[in-house]
Amino acid sequence: MSIWKKTFTIESLNDKCKNTAIETLGIKITKVDDNTLEGEMPVDSRTHQVHGILHGGASVLFAETLGSIAGIIASKVGYTAVGLDINANHLRGISKGVVVGIASAIHIGRSTQVWDIKIRDKETDKLICISRLTVAVIEEKK
Repeated sequence: MSIWKKTFTIESLNDKCKNTAIETLGIKITKVDDNTLEGEMPVDSRTHQVHGILHGGASVLFAETLGSIAGIIASKVGYTAVGLDINANHLRGISKGVVVGIASAIHIGRSTQVWDIKIRDKETDKLICISRLTVAVIEEKK
């Protein structure tokens, strides 16, 4: 049984990200199944830090993007999700390629949700970063 409460397509999710930091960093939602949301982000000059490896802040932005979008579509119609707290552990560096992130729900409540996001090297499947995002569920503004 699916955890999603809103109607969407992958294309509609990506369209919402136009003209944002998400689009600037090349982040794309690539897959949604009954319980997880998956996306990809390139590791290149847009996402590097000064040593030529993936910037921790870019990893956190990627994690928050995946968890927030998942939170939005897991919220009842008329409600949305906004970030409250995020943490991340950067486990391994990567200098080029693509990272894949998967957001899975830990808790979907009436007023808060908690999401686990794992970011892996697309080529090797090695774990790059793990993150936990807490979002508040609020009424959408008209």
